[in-house]
Amino acid sequence: MGLTVNGAPVALPEDPRVSLLDLLRDRLGLPGTKKGCNQGACGACTVLVDGMRILSCLALAVQYEGRSITTIEGLGTETALHPLQQAFIEHDGFQCGYCTPGQICSAVDMVAEARRGVPSHVTADLAEETILLDGAELRERMSGNLCRCGAHNGIIEAIAQSLETMA
Repeated sequence: MGLTVNGAPVALPEDPRVSLLDLLRDRLGLPGTKKGCNQGACGACTVLVDGMRILSCLALAVQYEGRSITTIEGLGTETALHPLQQAFIEHDGFQCGYCTPGQICSAVDMVAEARRGVPSHVTADLAEETILLDGAELRERMSGNLCRCGAHNGIIEAIAQSLETMA
């Protein structure tokens, strides 16, 4: 048994020490997922596992046997971008673009987390069933993804715009 990457079956590497990040980039040729700090501090390597965000540099590929991995390449197509990809373009949510794939993958699950009612550190009322994703909530929930160029305002604007279109 292997795992599924962007809808395609993939065999697990023979070496159990291969990180999920290295499997994606080096062995499967999916360069969208970036190797930033390689220590779990920057979020550039964020991918979705069964729809939930993880840092692929801190994960061994063998840990995800039987699971479904989605990278930035699996979110949209060249002719039909994911709403967040389009919003990042419209709001200049990137400068060098290195962190962008991780930002977008993280934002996809961040929105889902809030809709499931998972509170953040800044959620004012833990009893509320609906969490308002205002600027403070968005910034807190995206704080694990760093942008060294300082495009955070555009990133937050892009995510805020996409909330209506993301089901």
